[in-house]
Amino acid sequence: MKTKIMDGMQRFSKAMFIPVLILPIAGILIALGNLLTNARLLEVIPFLDNPITTGFGTILTGSLVSILGNLGLIFCVGIAIGLANKEKAFAGFTALLGYLVFVNAMNKFMGLSGVLFEGESLQGTGQTLVLGVQILDMGVFLGLILGTITAMVHNKFIDKEFNGAFQIYGGSRFVFIVLIPVVVLLSIALTYIWPFFQNGINNLGTLINHSGSFGIFLYGALERLLIPTGLHHLIYTPFLYTSLGGVVDVGGQVYEGARNIYYAEIADPTVKVLSDTVIWDARGISKMFGLIGACLAMYHCAKPENKRKVKAILIPAAVTSMIAGVTEPIEFSFMFVAPLLFVVHAALSGLSMVTLNLLDVRAIGPNGMIDFLLFNLPLGIEKTHWPMYILVGLMFFVIYYLVFRFLITKFNFKTVGREDAGAETKLYSKKDYNEKKSKGATGSETPQGEEGIAGVIVHALGGADNINSVTNCYTRLRLTLDNPEVVDEDVLKQQTGASGVIIRDKNVQVVYGLQVTSIRKAVDSYLGFSANE
Repeated sequence: MKTKIMDGMQRFSKAMFIPVLILPIAGILIALGNLLTNARLLEVIPFLDNPITTGFGTILTGSLVSILGNLGLIFCVGIAIGLANKEKAFAGFTALLGYLVFVNAMNKFMGLSGVLFEGESLQGTGQTLVLGVQILDMGVFLGLILGTITAMVHNKFIDKEFNGAFQIYGGSRFVFIVLIPVVVLLSIALTYIWPFFQNGINNLGTLINHSGSFGIFLYGALERLLIPTGLHHLIYTPFLYTSLGGVVDVGGQVYEGARNIYYAEIADPTVKVLSDTVIWDARGISKMFGLIGACLAMYHCAKPENKRKVKAILIPAAVTSMIAGVTEPIEFSFMFVAPLLFVVHAALSGLSMVTLNLLDVRAIGPNGMIDFLLFNLPLGIEKTHWPMYILVGLMFFVIYYLVFRFLITKFNFKTVGREDAGAETKLYSKKDYNEKKSKGATGSETPQGEEGIAGVIVHALGGADNINSVTNCYTRLRLTLDNPEVVDEDVLKQQTGASGVIIRDKNVQVVYGLQVTSIRKAVDSYLGFSANE
């Protein structure tokens, strides 16, 4: 049972990452649109004050904010695609159809049962308009539920075929046939059940949002501590995109979730002060500042003869963390050789969020310095207090440095550059990755290019027959294997450039950083997997 639950959580976490990866792009473009219409910026750069650029900024912001009002649909399609075992395009299309059926079925049943509110304003009624149709306000949870159910029906019946005249109703068409009554019955059931769930969610959200510094610390620490399991997305996503992260009325429109509220507020010039819910997305201190201090501490603690190599290893990892918010190459450099450092890192990450909240800082930088600049500078100091964010970041840079240096020397942790005699000093940079492309798991030559590195990866994972599925998130190659015990972690790390390998039951995650997408495509090609598998 434990294995099944963990496997299900792993798969759901991977599926959730499909819509989650896209939404920050919308946020960045909303910020860009806001930048092009920012009165202060137009005073500094007068040539931008013209109908073309300001009009483009207005259209850009206004059009993309509409995404925030349709997150249920976005998550429904994304979750279905992510959880589908094969024919993913059909799963996504079926999810869209199922979503439309559900919305209208619930509306009709609510009308027949007399629970459809008929007043002018729906605010506070527990009902809302979804695609112009009035139903219960389920927010992004509607997408999560329908996406999961669609994927379950899809996986069970996608291979169902008929003979003779009924042949046309097989495959994806039969999936939709089965899904219709399931969705209609679900809409009827949720009409009665959801208000109780919504009440519980609202109470939980209230408890969390009123738990003060302890709640914020726990949130920030858990978001880091769960990185080895790959389940950290399940911690922050509900806070960013559901009512757990807060509910705020912006310009007469109700938005749920810290990220949605932030995007809506930066798009509305009438908002003078950003809401308190922003703190749930203030996770960037450890990425932009803290881990840079940790890298400096590891460099200073390295053996003198290794410092030159350590510097070449840690600088690219530190820059990637600071600019793009990708922390795993650094975290995996000490996560397993010194678990205490990782626990301390998680605690400091939580404390940094508490500090920002106590100082009333409303700036965010969840994905590094680029996000920080685009989101906060155009809004000005009054809304975000962004200079204080930098000051707090510099303070945690020093704290990380001092704490890491003390612990490394106190307990003689074998961090980068402090390995025992004979051990190789490596974090495995992209240069190492390229050098190993032409070598197989046994050291023999393999074809050059991505096919070559894919062969090394596949062999190190136990061969093609051992691999059931291949996906990826932002930095990790995620696989399910029949026999995970045959995985050769040394080959993956030394010959393919992996920063770390995590094995949980039949789920295996290999950390490659930002180049993971191209690696996943190469592995798919090597295995003969298509995009629909």
